[in-house]
Amino acid sequence: MFSQTFAQILNPKETAKRKAEQRTNSRIDRTIDKVFDKAESGVEGVFKKKDKKNKDNSNSQQGNNQNSSSNSSSGSSDNSSGSTSSGDLKISSKFDFVSGEKVIAQEDFSQDAIGDFPAKWNTNGTGEVVTLGNDNTIRWLKIGAETVLYPEFINQLPENFTFEFDLVCTNNFSYYSSDLFVNFASVPAKSKTFMNDWKCYTAAANGVRIGLHPQSADGKKGKSVFVNYEDNKVIIKNEQDINSFHYKNSPKVHVAMWRQKGRLRVYVNQDKIWDIPKAFDTEKKYNSILFTTCGYHAEEDRLFISNLKLAVGAPDTRNKLLTEGKFVTNGITFDVNSDKIKPSSYGVIREIGLILSENPQLKIKIIGHTDSDGTAENNLKLSQKRALAVKNALVKEFGISEKNIETDGKGSSEPIDSNATPQGKANNRRVEFIKL
Repeated sequence: MFSQTFAQILNPKETAKRKAEQRTNSRIDRTIDKVFDKAESGVEGVFKKKDKKNKDNSNSQQGNNQNSSSNSSSGSSDNSSGSTSSGDLKISSKFDFVSGEKVIAQEDFSQDAIGDFPAKWNTNGTGEVVTLGNDNTIRWLKIGAETVLYPEFINQLPENFTFEFDLVCTNNFSYYSSDLFVNFASVPAKSKTFMNDWKCYTAAANGVRIGLHPQSADGKKGKSVFVNYEDNKVIIKNEQDINSFHYKNSPKVHVAMWRQKGRLRVYVNQDKIWDIPKAFDTEKKYNSILFTTCGYHAEEDRLFISNLKLAVGAPDTRNKLLTEGKFVTNGITFDVNSDKIKPSSYGVIREIGLILSENPQLKIKIIGHTDSDGTAENNLKLSQKRALAVKNALVKEFGISEKNIETDGKGSSEPIDSNATPQGKANNRRVEFIKL
């Protein structure tokens, strides 16, 4: 027994394999640090301040309070910044994304240990929970090569939903490495065969696939592919270069997908890259979301996802505010411990701004709410500052009269969902608009 064990330990092939894996992981770690440092000055630069005199003293709200929609983040959380950048909010007329009314699934991997495969997921390959660079506040799922991964807690996709997540690629990501494929699948109950069906570039299944890659053929842009599969056949397929995801210029992005019955709209950061009117077969039931890759050309290449959010419902902002007198949204999100508005909030703020512009006599109150993380005192102050940040954005970008907008904050005192679950916390982090 001793000799067998000793031989196994000194097995030259196993030793060489372990050393190769260690060298690969070391190279991946170095390239992650580079890309993450570069990403910090990328997507979040959208909200850089113009006037340094407007900085407030909300740094005093640091500590354990993690209230934010970092779960729907478009960048890493910012624990040191308490200043609002709402004066720089630039809203594109093409960015019409609005999050669903109720969060039904949220994943930030906070319950998983670093180095583990996430407990609530399944795979036919490999994946690992990691942190990136020097930021330990956000955990990411590192996706293996030739892998299908899916969250087992998502088993129903209604005809109206939004799905968001953050995506990062390593530096110098090869053109010959795989896209990250996001698949909305219609699979039989209790069937696991779809784990193989959706493995690579073709799929013997029913569903919709979006591919995202950070390098186009000329290396100057990223690229994306859209495919619709029905009964083992490709019904619709198209590919295009995109500006918003690029391994050098924008390696870290926020992805948002919006289904309205047959229609699918896909956004990367503030760019709408797809708007397909008949992407989904309205007669089929879609019940799974799968992430797939088809292999990495270079050992250092990796793709990472985090802050997933699935929400349902098609919010009727105008009717709810003007007729019902109240509109509630979790689609306006902020950095951790901060009143800095995230770029993914553009669509909701645009909706409110247009309503107020078209109804100049309309007066509203904006009320901020947080989850229960942190102290009640800090949550109250933070919710008040966030409501004020939204007001400032509406005033500066739409010319809304300050006299028409009041603000308030309730902190964590009025939850509408459980603070014991990630999706419950996401629903509690909300902004209310009340008609006066």
